[in-house]
Amino acid sequence: MDDELKRRLLKTTRLHLAMEGEETLQRLREFSERPAAMEYFYTLFHQLANGAGPAAMAGERKIIATMCMQVPQELILAVGAHPLRLCSGANAYDQVGAEFMPAKSCPVIRATLGMLRVNQSLWGDTMAGIVVPTTCDQKKKACEELGDMGYPVYSLEMPAGKESDLARYYWQESVKQFAVDLEKMVGRRLTAAGLRQAIAKVGRAAALFRQLHGLRGNRPPIILGSDLFLVYNAYFFDDIERWSRAVEVLVAELEQRRQNGVRVTNRRAPRLLFTGSPPIFPNFKVPVLVEQSGGIIVVDESCSSTRLLSDSVAYDQASLNDMVPAVADRYLKPCTCPCLTPNQDRLRKLVAMADEFAVDGVVYQAFAGCLPYELERRQVNETLSERGIPMLYVETDYSPEDSGQLSTRVEAFIESIKARKRKQARQQS
Repeated sequence: MDDELKRRLLKTTRLHLAMEGEETLQRLREFSERPAAMEYFYTLFHQLANGAGPAAMAGERKIIATMCMQVPQELILAVGAHPLRLCSGANAYDQVGAEFMPAKSCPVIRATLGMLRVNQSLWGDTMAGIVVPTTCDQKKKACEELGDMGYPVYSLEMPAGKESDLARYYWQESVKQFAVDLEKMVGRRLTAAGLRQAIAKVGRAAALFRQLHGLRGNRPPIILGSDLFLVYNAYFFDDIERWSRAVEVLVAELEQRRQNGVRVTNRRAPRLLFTGSPPIFPNFKVPVLVEQSGGIIVVDESCSSTRLLSDSVAYDQASLNDMVPAVADRYLKPCTCPCLTPNQDRLRKLVAMADEFAVDGVVYQAFAGCLPYELERRQVNETLSERGIPMLYVETDYSPEDSGQLSTRVEAFIESIKARKRKQARQQS
């Protein structure tokens, strides 16, 4: 592809990306009673959609890009680099990726590789490396594609499970080697003091996240689930301390809302749990449809939100020999990714969330081509059915073409929950 054709492709793709992003933000703005503190996140994604690359958040720091939340962020921060999660939710980039990726590949992988192909010349010397955990076969093969594009790629090996001592040992050794190689990638030593500070930064963000997580389950709901997906997605690329300050403001406003009895939906709105393939901006198609149809997402279980910051690093001594394995444990022990087998922990977590947040139903999103989530559908559905919790399974991708069909299915699901609740109320009266 010659330089002129590349420039045209970049210009066209950015135009489509801006339209996608602005459409998603506009649909979110149509909801009433949005917290004032959300404006920080709306502005952030408006800038992102209109050409402000996420790399701008790095400032003078080197960028260590990642393609999964399993990459230990504390280590990246400890060597003075900026962690940047590359996962893209843009249909514009998905269409670019479709030109050289298989038709049956996952849209997250297609869109991410499409983004990296189009923006190849924009990173300059700031990109110190792209770290790709072996959490799925498509990501493993993506390493080769990225290498062919000229990107510095690092494959972070994950065990197939997490239940055995051998799996934990394997992962700890993998993370220890990553820590050594990270120093070479960035050109800066990893120190105990630096890692301790990084753990504290992530710990503060995790504490704020847990406050936010608790508030979202308030009865009545005081914030939309779609808005919170925006907050969580901002963590992918925002400066961690700036993100934490913005979330602190949001938490304070939500606490005030709770005290004042403010609500964002009517009292009969079905309370829903969202799980499966992650909502990644600007692809909030299904969450927005759910809340436009009268439901409210009060909790979710996905790798773009509640899996991000639910646990903090616990260590005994402030030495690298103690802290690095502790960081590794923080990413493996609570992991409920369907790449792991067995994955009973995910089923347990879904049931616990359903009980804690008093959900009326579950929406399970699976991207076409994402086999791990597709394969776990049966187990999740059977587990929920045993507890009388209805589940809507949605297989989709980044294209807007199925929005009409999805809207019909979502509306029917929500109406069935409302009818069920009315019947239960009559029986109890």
